[in-house]
Amino acid sequence: MNFNVDERLLHGGDYNPDQWLDYPAVIEKDFALMKKAQINTLTLGVFAWSALEPEEGHFDFGWLDDIFDRVNQMGGNVILATPSGARPQWLSEKYPEVNRVDERLQRHTHGFRHDHCFSSPVYQEKVRIINTKLAERYGNNPALAMWHVSNEYSGTCFCDLCQANWQQWLQSKYHTLKALNDAWLMSFWGGTYTDWAQIKVPSELGSRKVHGMALDWHRFNTAMTIDFFDAEVKPLRAANPAIPVTTNFMAEGPNGDFIPLQGIDYGAFAKHVDVVSWDSYPQWNNNFEPLAETAMKTAFVHDTFYGLKNQPFLVMESAPSRVNTAVAKLKRPGVHALASFQQLAHGSEGSLYFQIHASRANSEKFHGGVIGHDGTGDTRVFKEVAAYGERLTQLKGLRRTTRKPYVAILFDWDVLWAQKREAAFGRDRKRYFQTLEDHYNFFWQHDIPVAVQPVDHDFSQYDLVIAPMLYLMRPELMARLQAYVKQGGTLVSSYFTGIVDEHDSVYLGGWPQSLQETFGVALGEFDSVYPGEHNRVSFAGQTFETHDYNQLITAKAAQVLGQYENDFYAGTAAVTQNDYGTGHAYYIGPRTGRDLLNKLYDGLPVVQALTSEQLAAPNAAVSIQTRQGEAGTFVFIMNFSEQAQTVTLKQALVDAETGAALSGTLALNPYQVVVAKEG
Repeated sequence: MNFNVDERLLHGGDYNPDQWLDYPAVIEKDFALMKKAQINTLTLGVFAWSALEPEEGHFDFGWLDDIFDRVNQMGGNVILATPSGARPQWLSEKYPEVNRVDERLQRHTHGFRHDHCFSSPVYQEKVRIINTKLAERYGNNPALAMWHVSNEYSGTCFCDLCQANWQQWLQSKYHTLKALNDAWLMSFWGGTYTDWAQIKVPSELGSRKVHGMALDWHRFNTAMTIDFFDAEVKPLRAANPAIPVTTNFMAEGPNGDFIPLQGIDYGAFAKHVDVVSWDSYPQWNNNFEPLAETAMKTAFVHDTFYGLKNQPFLVMESAPSRVNTAVAKLKRPGVHALASFQQLAHGSEGSLYFQIHASRANSEKFHGGVIGHDGTGDTRVFKEVAAYGERLTQLKGLRRTTRKPYVAILFDWDVLWAQKREAAFGRDRKRYFQTLEDHYNFFWQHDIPVAVQPVDHDFSQYDLVIAPMLYLMRPELMARLQAYVKQGGTLVSSYFTGIVDEHDSVYLGGWPQSLQETFGVALGEFDSVYPGEHNRVSFAGQTFETHDYNQLITAKAAQVLGQYENDFYAGTAAVTQNDYGTGHAYYIGPRTGRDLLNKLYDGLPVVQALTSEQLAAPNAAVSIQTRQGEAGTFVFIMNFSEQAQTVTLKQALVDAETGAALSGTLALNPYQVVVAKEG
């Protein structure tokens, strides 16, 4: 059943029958249990290259044919992976050039997955061959719903082949050595290049202190990854152009700092996939933050991936219970459905797991599976997955409904890279993505949908655009923001904005003129203060504490809304509003807690109008999200709390699963989710 026409919500995940080929009874029982769990979608072949091509040029598709037959018999979907993420041993041994060279310029032997060189012509050709075989054999199989191209693309290579491609990429971008030397300011430390061959990969043995080079290295590796992906896709499209393609993006981070993979610009990559998918592994029920905080951070990443194409995405991997980490805490009873419904609420077309049957050995053997090591349906995890699967069958019409955000938060991978590379002001305290979460938090708590957008997207249709910490900003974006405000939009920005150009070179002559006109201020010195040091800001009748950063501001056309209270800052502007054209631009000079941000947003007329339209009065522990489409408006009411909660509905709803009428005060048990429809 093609992904484009199947209306069911996708429920299933990674299944690795190649691990069970010597255990046919296990596979037989697995399919019986899948039926019981309402599983309708299997992701196959992710790491199966050695099973598909055990020797060079000798292919074995019999076992995969059998699985396709079983899926067709159950009326299910296959998301078929290309196996480039884990090459076979024979390939690494016979063709060493396919193995990556690391930052110390040492070539690896066969080992961890995703350790191949994108530049290797041998690897490119071997991937083309296996992908073509798969496409020709399964491209028109009725079970094939989507192609899953490779798996979790990541990493870099520093080999001679990559170095040659790096030099060619730079020559194509800059055309002349003078242009490159100027862009990177290579006269600094006397590093001027006189020949393209002098430009080495930024390994540990070479230059790693050139900030423009560091930015371009990230861009180059993004381009190399996308080129490799595009090459993988060609034989798949040739066999059947109607089958959509995806690859699973990632998010990462310890202790709740849950951000998209930093090494690849997913904003650029998303333009090459038909469906954005990602692997969602938040640390539910942790001991360092409330459950609602984890939920907010997870929602923000969901919205980030939705915003890459402004269309529904797919959670390609999630954990039915524990995650394969050092502290492998189980999801508490009820949290599986809660987390999975949150995926749907923010735009996923289903819930897929890694994995269906837990592995019996090696590094992920204790990662939770739908079917555990006991191989039965008697576990709590299996029963919760089956119960969730049954609930999904009741949600007819939810597929291909969309979200309608009125607020945009702008995000830029160039900014993430540049801020991380810059040691000044504290490399690890800039917290760019986490600062965006701080702004997002108000809207999540007030159930106002947000689009997290790459900076090159059109944001003119949003009522409010939030663009803090855009350290690197191109003049084109400055002009677009200026036009947005002039034409009636409301813009919020902050410290660490508009400081450097696309090469990470500082703008000379003060803050760029277009930003001064938009915000009505001139910026003075930027101050990074020690941990534990604080200033205070008087704003909206209250006093708020600053930390990490303070910015001197001179108000020109802008109105001063908040002032610093201490130090030589005392009495100077800290928060400003500029009425420009028919719109409004707000600038926040210091880093504060969420308290000041919440007070600011709560007072914006555009936000007050959006708040008045919400379906219920806000409850900080309860998230209410909606999706709209031909089947109506679906309303997800989710209690992210260990305690019972209530919400007061402003309009009557209908329970989408039972048909019961919902109105007035709605009581929610801990972790409970109610899926309703506007009646």
